[in-house]
Amino acid sequence: MALRAGAIYLPDDLPTGTPAQITGPVLGVTSQLLKLGYAPTEQLLHVLNGVPPTQLLQILDVVNEVMGTDLNWAPLVRGWDIPTGETFADHLVTLVANLWGEEAGFHGTRLPCGHLIPDGTFPLERYNGCPFCGRQFDTAGFVYQGQGSKLKPLQLWRDAELAAHLRLLLESAVPLNATQADSLKRLLRHLPWPQGIDIKMKETSMLVVDALVEAGHDEQAGTLLTSPTDVLRYLWYRHTGYAQLVKPRTLVNKARIAHSHHYLPLDDSQQAAQDKENALRLHYDRRWCRRVAAWLNALDIDPEKACEQMHPHRAMWVRFIRALRLVEYSHRPGHERLNALLTAFHSQQYPVWQGRVNAGKLKRDTAATLALLKQRPGAFARCLLSTMLWFGPEEVLPAFAQVAPGLPPRLLLTLGSLAAGYFDGEKRMVRPVAAAGRLVDPNPLLRLYSQQQRDDMAIAVNDIYRQSMRRRWEAQQPAASTVYIDPRLDAVPVPVGDRSTTVHDAGSALQGTRFAVEGDNVRIFLQWGKGLPAMHLDMDLSVAITYDDHEEQCAYFNLAPQGAKHSGDIREIPDQVGTAEYVELDLPVLTQRGARFAVFSCNAYSNGELSPGLTVGWMDSRHRMAVDEKTGVAYDPSTVTQLIRIGNDSAKGLVFGVLDVARRVIIWLEMPYGGQNVLALNTTGINAFMKKLAAKPTVGQMLRAKAEAQHLTVTDNRDSADEAYTYQWALDTAAVASVLLKE
Repeated sequence: MALRAGAIYLPDDLPTGTPAQITGPVLGVTSQLLKLGYAPTEQLLHVLNGVPPTQLLQILDVVNEVMGTDLNWAPLVRGWDIPTGETFADHLVTLVANLWGEEAGFHGTRLPCGHLIPDGTFPLERYNGCPFCGRQFDTAGFVYQGQGSKLKPLQLWRDAELAAHLRLLLESAVPLNATQADSLKRLLRHLPWPQGIDIKMKETSMLVVDALVEAGHDEQAGTLLTSPTDVLRYLWYRHTGYAQLVKPRTLVNKARIAHSHHYLPLDDSQQAAQDKENALRLHYDRRWCRRVAAWLNALDIDPEKACEQMHPHRAMWVRFIRALRLVEYSHRPGHERLNALLTAFHSQQYPVWQGRVNAGKLKRDTAATLALLKQRPGAFARCLLSTMLWFGPEEVLPAFAQVAPGLPPRLLLTLGSLAAGYFDGEKRMVRPVAAAGRLVDPNPLLRLYSQQQRDDMAIAVNDIYRQSMRRRWEAQQPAASTVYIDPRLDAVPVPVGDRSTTVHDAGSALQGTRFAVEGDNVRIFLQWGKGLPAMHLDMDLSVAITYDDHEEQCAYFNLAPQGAKHSGDIREIPDQVGTAEYVELDLPVLTQRGARFAVFSCNAYSNGELSPGLTVGWMDSRHRMAVDEKTGVAYDPSTVTQLIRIGNDSAKGLVFGVLDVARRVIIWLEMPYGGQNVLALNTTGINAFMKKLAAKPTVGQMLRAKAEAQHLTVTDNRDSADEAYTYQWALDTAAVASVLLKE
């Protein structure tokens, strides 16, 4: 977990020393870390001097495990930087040969997979497996090391830093991404509960509640569940793994899409949907029934108000009430509050706030509708832009300005970044929870307003956001008089509104972050199948290259377009160690041909979603990166710029980077989409998503605005500044939120 933050954790009770000279074992582990692309700081080196050699080996083993050096990184083709020249005709002739066999006059080589490769087709000496079915026979047990031109620093973490990181995650003002959520669950199992914690995000509280329930502290867990919605949210998280209330039909539809197939006989989408429906059925034992009944009975909330909160998810509540036998428990002594709640819920004699808002809109009752919206500022913020179009900005904006000071800063920032894209009248990219990103049409009411009026609306929303943030910063008492702001932070968007579902074990990056390319080549990699038996599991790595007048793909069906090379399509993975695919881009060639962008994509061609544990990323180095002629291995952890691991909540396809060829900059993003291969990729959607990221303020911009509001001096000298905001600091979304989005 510490390695994700660029550190090595050593507990305080570990015997350490600080001799002046670095010991032999420490020099040895340092040499190995340098080859893997990591450079320990001087402080860490001195403390490592007192660490036993066995502990040093554990540290090295963790870094090797994260970087995947013990896996198989051999692709299908040996020395794949030189194309094999295989064609569609080779596949067609091989197909015919395997249908009619040697009796029809075909002669060639029979491979272990059973396929006959006719003479004069594939050059078999260039392959690690079968070029026809994509099964890999030969694997490799080595990777390159030390070719990288940049090193990632490793800091020292002790118990204090670990506890501080736990508190930072718990108090995060923005939703935790998949990496942070995984780290929090690990820390909750090993560290004591810190005092005076104020958990701001409901999604974070679900992780804490689950940890408390697992530890047997049901009563303490119940104190974090302050409404029926919280109880339902936790039950659904426990059942599905989603900390948001995702409707069952959404999950069923996701399974149906993931198991669809181009070849209809292999399509099992209907069966997958039925299996998902069966998996979502609710079954609880008596222990869980008593637990949930006690939580609901302990809620100090008016039954009608509680039922109003339950109403948006009434169908789900009916299922849970039946599965948990709550009606039975409500008749037991001491459960009077639960009985009153269920009586009101089943009678349906309760008002619904959203219904009154909708009725006010239909009646064009501006005063009554705005009065209702001001009762719930959060809901007002979420429907502000559409309400401005419905009633006009003249009355809506002053009403919203009255409640804006009480809103969380993350909501205001989200509004400010979305306003321009909402009012410009073009399609927008949205990403629903548990679904792929999709383009939505603009609000039809935009046609009632001129372009100037729409621009004025966007400016007005941004003014409210900026004024509110400035008032908050002015009210805070700064602890410094001078600050240093890393210039690279001007290219890092503020981390709000993007829930990353991938795990960054080798260092984090925020969506929209730009990485400068150092060399003339970018090498994208995909590794999957770790810990799995030999089987058919077809994951594909592809790059879509866009030009002014056309688009090309470097994928399994087009291995060597000009400016790109693919290492071959593997469809059958070897046992336990996994397999790899690569794509290498030649930037001088792409520039000469006028390429604009290269989009990095991975897809699950097999039925289902991207395989959990799949690793994807790219490598870049000022020095030339080698490709082994005998095995095709082309992976070097020291050259890795970005490496992510697919979690359990994945999609059919994922765009994970966009190379701006002219600027030689790679933009990190995470855009799931539904598609069996790269041909399903919608470049219009990518442009909309990048436009959405570009509309966000950057961390550097907000830090300067904060410094101006608090009358701080921004200095270029990092060492002399009272506070220093570095690029490494900005990679922790919780740390950024604690400074810029503090309530």
